[in-house]
Order: sequence, then structure tokens, then C-alpha cells
Amino acid sequence: MRVLLTGVTGYVGKRLLPVLLEKGHDVICCVREKNRLTIHKNLLKKVEILEIDFLKNPILDNFPKNIDAAYYLIHSMSTSSEKFDALESKAANNFKTYLESTSVKQVMYLSGISNEDKLSKHLNSRKKVEDILKSDKYLMTVLRAGIIVGSGSASFEMIRDIVEKLPVLITPKWVLTKAQPIAISDVITYLNGVLFHDRCYNQTFDIGGPEILTYKEMMLQYAQIRKLKRKLYSTSLISPKVSSYWLFFITSVSYRLAKSLADSMKTEVICENNELEKILKVNPITYEKAIKNAFIKIKQNLVLSSWKDSIISSSLGLSLSDFIEVPNFGCYKNDKSIKVNDAEKALYNIWTIGGEKGYYYANWLWEIRGFFDQLFGGVGLMRGRTSPREIHPGDALDFWRVLYASRDKKRLLLFAEMKLPGEAWLEFKIDENNILHQTATFRPKGVLGRFYWIVTSPFHYFIFKGMIKNLAKEK
Repeated sequence: MRVLLTGVTGYVGKRLLPVLLEKGHDVICCVREKNRLTIHKNLLKKVEILEIDFLKNPILDNFPKNIDAAYYLIHSMSTSSEKFDALESKAANNFKTYLESTSVKQVMYLSGISNEDKLSKHLNSRKKVEDILKSDKYLMTVLRAGIIVGSGSASFEMIRDIVEKLPVLITPKWVLTKAQPIAISDVITYLNGVLFHDRCYNQTFDIGGPEILTYKEMMLQYAQIRKLKRKLYSTSLISPKVSSYWLFFITSVSYRLAKSLADSMKTEVICENNELEKILKVNPITYEKAIKNAFIKIKQNLVLSSWKDSIISSSLGLSLSDFIEVPNFGCYKNDKSIKVNDAEKALYNIWTIGGEKGYYYANWLWEIRGFFDQLFGGVGLMRGRTSPREIHPGDALDFWRVLYASRDKKRLLLFAEMKLPGEAWLEFKIDENNILHQTATFRPKGVLGRFYWIVTSPFHYFIFKGMIKNLAKEK
């Protein structure tokens, strides 16, 4: 069967893809940019890639007509809180227009549990998308999930950041809100199980794990699993805005996502219609088991996908292709070059930059820069890396976004997602003569941008000089 998969560069879609291929389906991957699809080359050979932006007006001419089923896994939780509702509605309407021009039989949508009378803005938006996607031209299956737990999920990483970093937790009142967390492995099982299942046509199901827990209980269970002694106290004195900043400074989420999460966490997400468990004969795993499974993946460096991989986890919401060409006109540059004796070792150093490894020189200055970035609403260094050794285009790397990464061509290009009065690139390249070239490019915006470069230039001189020297070292 031919299955169209959207959101394939996102957290859930990237994990669903290999399961669909294993079942023998022909999969069409819809992506905004082809170079964002960072999957194993063996999988890449088996899929058809369709470059399409659902926020742009539909062009039906080149859209495939022979589609049997489609997954709609596009969400915009990290985008501007003023625009996300309109963006989600537009994308859903355009997707529907495309699909109604095909022979598709079934469309599946992963939504959020919305059984409360008063919903957060994002849960309201998800519910609205459900209504938009319904059509007389195809059969609809909606799965509503609450907190998804797994290596790389936003909920797991948020709890991980909070509990690992703070021995005593003074938390907002929303930690007493009840939820029904579900393991990412069970989400994938459900998404795969409803495909072409006649008892799931034109149905809506809630999906969750076997336990109903408060966020406080989730945090304390996490601490117990990790053998950490933690004290947690909740207070109503922390306002919603302060709550957003609290999440932002403590965890790796951006301020926009922190604001969305803080808003959503005030709403209970508990399953009501969970008959799908019986229909598909699924035995969901416990929250404890989900946490332990997540750490198995982390320890083995097998985190397949992360919420940070999505381009909308940044503060920009821009296409990678907008910045793949590093400009020269009107820019300031810091160029450094050095001869390397072992190109492979230097390349290994470049490929492991950032995250826990740091930047090979004056890491404390990078940490200060990250702190000030967060202070002004940027992402800081909190996002880290998805993998300690692998880098792919589109990956988040601290406060950078990977634009280009090729070991064969020995080149890595990063674009800054920190708060800046301009745009910045950092490029590493080893040429055929084993010369390592390191180039920092800054395109200022106005007088403030030029002043910023002048003030920071002395720091750049020492930092970049020390960094390239250490990157070139064999040991």
C-alpha cells in the first residue's frame, strides 16, 4: 500500500517511518526541504520524497494521486503563540485540499486529549484541526495522546532537566495536574495498528498508559529511578508568566515552547474513550518502564529523534535553505586556518563539538554567552546535542542549527539561533591539503549590529584562535 507520511522530520514521524517500511508499505515522505530528511541511507533508498510546504497555497499538478492512506503529524507548538492557531488551521486546510484530489482511503491524525471543558490554546487548536481534516472523500481516524514519554520527547527532556538539576524544587501549582503519560513505543504501535483497520474508520480514540499521575508524581518517580533525592514543593504564588520563565531557564525548551507547555499543563489529560487498547490488543507499558527504556536508548546513543530536531523549536521558524549560502557582502568575518596532521581526527573533533564536549576552548565564556542568550529570551546552550557523535542537517546543536554536514566533503556549517542584532554562521572545512579553515561570519543589522561585533571582537580573537588549535590536535 502507498502511505503518505507528513511530519517525518519530527519526533513521532521519524520513529513511525521505519515501522511502516518494515510492514512492506511504499512510503511517500512529505518534507518542506529534502535536506532535512536525515534518516539512514538504507531507509532513504526505500522512500519517495515529496518536497511540499503545507503553509503555501496548494499546487495539485505534481501531487501523487495514487495514495491509499496518509498520516497528518504536523504540529506547531513551538511557533509564535499569536500565530500558531492560524498556521495550524492553514496547514490542515491545505493538506485536506491535497488529499481530496487523491484516491486516499484513510487519513490518521495524532491530536491531544481534550476531555476538559476548559482547554489550553494548543489543545483547542488541535481539536479545531480534527474538525478541519474531516471529509466525505476519505475515512478519518484520530488518536488523542497526552504526555508522550521517550528519549528525545519534550515532556521527558523537560522532566529530566528539572529533576537532574535541582535537588529542591519550588514549582508552580500545575505540578498537581493529573495526566496519563504514554510511552513513545506505544504511540507508534497505535499509529501503525489503526492503519487500514476497519474498526478504526471514522473513529476518535484517546491513547494513554496504564497510570494516571500528577506531574509531581512523574518527577518524583523519575528521581527514584535515577536514585536522586529530591524535595518538591508547589506554590500558587508563581504566576503563569513566571511559570513560563521558570521552565525556560531550568530546561532546554525555548521560551515559546515553555509558554505553551505551562499553558497546557494546567489542563488534565486523562483518557475517556480508550477502546483502542482492546481493539488492537495493546498492553501499554508503565511510566517507570518508559523512563527506563528512554535511558537505554540514551546510554547506547540510539536516540532516533528529538523534539529539538524540528526547525520550529528555534526562535526563527525559517527554512534552512534561506541561510545555506554564507554571504560576503556587508559582513564581518573571523578567518582562521591551520595545518592538521590527521584530518580524520580533526574531523572527529569537529563532529563532536558542542553539547557536553563543549567548544574546545574557553567553555566558560561560551556558557556565559549561553546564559545571556537565555536572559534575553534565546535558546541558550540548554538544547545540547541529540547524539554525541553524529550530526545531520537540521539538527539543533546548543544555540546553533546545522545547515550543512558532510563527512565526505569534510565540511560543517552552523547557523546561530541565539539572540543577535544580526545573523551569524560558523563554518569548519578541511581542504585537500589538510588545511583546516574555520570561519565565523556575522551580518549586522543596523548600528547595533556593528557595535556588537566591535565590542565582542577581542573575545572572538582569543576564543576562535584557541578553538582551531585544539580542534587540530591529534589527542
